[in-house]
Parts: sequence; structure tokens; C-alpha cells
Amino acid sequence: MYEDEVKVVGEEEFVDETLVCKECGNEFVFTAGEQQFYKEKGFLNKPKSCKACRDAKKNAGKPERQYFIATCAECGGEAKLNFQPSNDRPVYCSACFEARRAK
Repeated sequence: MYEDEVKVVGEEEFVDETLVCKECGNEFVFTAGEQQFYKEKGFLNKPKSCKACRDAKKNAGKPERQYFIATCAECGGEAKLNFQPSNDRPVYCSACFEARRAK
């Protein structure tokens, strides 16, 4: 499936390693580059979870973001916002906002 990657750093050699996720039971590859990173950071243990399970655990307590749709004051297009717009200030879409910012 994956071609083994070998990284040699100093006298140490890192080789891709297939591990099993403790959360979902799927196999994942602990790459030579990741092993080198772990070594540089002083991490002693190999990862126990795959990237998908680590990301799910990391984002578990966070509420899903709420977005609001408004009309751009400059071009009339759709502006997707992560805050509730008020009527006393203009709202701009991403393109118009960047154009105004560059002026």
C-alpha cells in the first residue's frame, strides 16, 4: 500500500511503521518523517490513534460554528459571516472586503 520511506538522521534510521488505532481499530502509517519529528520534540511514545481519531477527539468539545448570510453592501453578493451582523454598519463579502482593505 505504502512504499516504505527510510530517513537517516545522524546515526539513527527511521522507517515507516504500520500501527493500529486504539480508537477505531484501523491501521495507519507512522511515517519516518513523523518519527523524526517525535524524536526532535522528545516524545517517547508512538501515537496510539490515527489522525482522524485524534482530530475528532480534539474537536469533540467544540460547538459547531454558526454562520450568518448577509448581502454585501458593495456588490450585492452573498457574504458568509461568523457573527450576527447589525443594521448600523455595512457588511462586505470576502472579495469586496479585501479590495477595500488594499486601498
